[in-house]
Formats: sequence, structure tokens, C-alpha cells
Amino acid sequence: MYKTLIATSLLALTATLAYAEEKTLYLAGYGGSTETLFKKMIIPKWEKRTGAKVVYVSGNSTDTLAKLRAQEGAQEIDIAFVDDGPMTQAINFGYCETVNKDTFTDLYDAARMPENKAVGVGIVATGLAYNKDFFAKRGWDAPTSWADLADPKYKGLIAVPPITNGYGLHALIMAAKINGGGEANIEPGFEMFKSQIDKNVLVYEPSSGKMSELFQNGEIALSVWGSGRLKSLADSGFPGAFSYPKEGAVNLLLAACPVVNSDVPQLAQNFLKFIVSPEIQQYFAVEKGWGPVNRKTELTNAQMGALPVGPKRVDKLVTIDYTLVNKARGDWTKKWTRQIER
Repeated sequence: MYKTLIATSLLALTATLAYAEEKTLYLAGYGGSTETLFKKMIIPKWEKRTGAKVVYVSGNSTDTLAKLRAQEGAQEIDIAFVDDGPMTQAINFGYCETVNKDTFTDLYDAARMPENKAVGVGIVATGLAYNKDFFAKRGWDAPTSWADLADPKYKGLIAVPPITNGYGLHALIMAAKINGGGEANIEPGFEMFKSQIDKNVLVYEPSSGKMSELFQNGEIALSVWGSGRLKSLADSGFPGAFSYPKEGAVNLLLAACPVVNSDVPQLAQNFLKFIVSPEIQQYFAVEKGWGPVNRKTELTNAQMGALPVGPKRVDKLVTIDYTLVNKARGDWTKKWTRQIER
């Protein structure tokens, strides 16, 4: 009898552990403040609603893509959360399942990725950030075009990230586009940087922290930057402003996909729908400076700031064809290093 009770208890314990294991979701996403936001505010809410558990696997987009490649055929990750460039690679490699159709019901079209294999979780607009006080003292109007980067009056007053950074890559592509090129013909962009923009650039700065310092120290008046970064700087009291160029700011989409062969596919889909809900999108906008992908997200004017909110901004964003860019980016980087950042 005693042995029977032990055996029964062990079977029950094994079943409980198996059930608990089935209810664990592995989420690979950014580290730093994003990981903190998920762990402190977002994950606890979802765990309480579902009874499931989330294990957060932190790393940048390149790290997460590398994990997906290393685990190919035996994926441990259930949801991958990366930038749109690496996400396009993940989709092309076949790592992403199709997102449930109803997840997109209230979302902007800009939140869609190829074949609905991933969903946008936040939108960052790449445009022109500038110091309003500096411009006012010089009697300058706000910048309105990507072509303004070549204006001689800005000589030595501009910072542009290198093209290993998303913002710099977008600047190169837009320079190509306004000169008749684009992702499939990048040469006009290189030519504009070499002959017109480079002479205005004080530094090709990859660090957002350093970019903030350059603005605060009065070393630069204008930069190519993200809407969220500028909003964070402006929220600190700096007289910063953000311009959406007339040719279009660039859509930098922070995206998530349900990974193929997940052992908790329904949980993965449920979590994705949860993080694009108006409630969570508001968290992302306020805490991270990401423009909401959900049309029903409510923000005050102060919370909105420079963020891409509403169809007047979101629907005019330029979407980059990363299927073309990812194939050529290595060669572009080598050329950039030789010809621009010498």
C-alpha cells in the first residue's frame, strides 16, 4: 500500500512537472531597459492572466538570430524579438511561423512583415533630429528634407551614425532614393555622402549616449537619429526636435515572430497578441519611446512627442526592402569604411 502511494505520488509529480514544462514560454529579446520593462511590468501581467511562465533570453538582434541558426531543427526559443533587418533574415531562413490573422486586426499596415511571418511590436522613425535653440539663434528654419544634410551651412555641425547602425544605413538608402537610386542601386547614396554630406559631418557616431552628449555640449546642431532617442533626450529638458522629412522618415520596425516547431505554439500566439494590445503598446511608447503599432493606443500630446503616432506619420513612413539590403550590406560596409569613414 505504501509503495503504491509513493508510485502514485511520483506519477502525479511527473505529470505536474510535464504540464508545467508545457506552460513555459521562452522569449528571446533585447537586453538592458527592454528586458527590465518586460520582467517588471509586461511578463508578470501575462503570467497572471494565463498561468504560464516566461523565461527571458536576453541578447541583441544579432545574438538572437545566431541562436536561431544554432538551434535549427531543434528550436528552444518560442518567440524571437529582433529588429526588422535580422527579422527578414529569420523569415527567409524559415525560422518563423505565420502570425494569427486576428493579431493584426487593429494594427497599422506598417506593422506587417513579409507573409505575416512576424508582427511589429514598436515603430521607430529614422529622421532628422535637431537643436531648436541652436536653429533659432541662427535664424534657421527646421530641416524638411534628407537633402538638407548636404546644406553647406551645416558644415561641421552634423553627426551621422555609421551604416553598421540602422540609422546610418537608412540615411545612406534615403540619400540614394532622393538621387534616383535605392536599395537595388545604392551608388547615388555613396556619391551624395562623398561629394556633399561628408564635409558637413563632424563625426560618424554609433553610440546613442555619445550622440546625446554631442547635442548637449553644443558640438552638433543636426543628426540622423531615431524618434524614440530624440524623445528621450527632449524629455530630459534638452530643446530637441524631430523632423519627418518630406520624402518620408524611415520605418525601423521592432518585430517579433512565433518560432517554428515551438512546443507551446498557442501560448506564443497569445503572447504576441497581448504585446500589441493598446495597454502594452502604451507601456512601450511611454517607457521606451516606441511608436505604437496599434491604432487604438491612447497617448497624451506630451507622451506622443516626436513618436510616429497616427496615420499622418505612420502611413508616410518609408519601408526598407531588407531582402535586397541583407544581401548587399557586407559589401556596402566595406565600401563605406574605405570611402566615407576613412
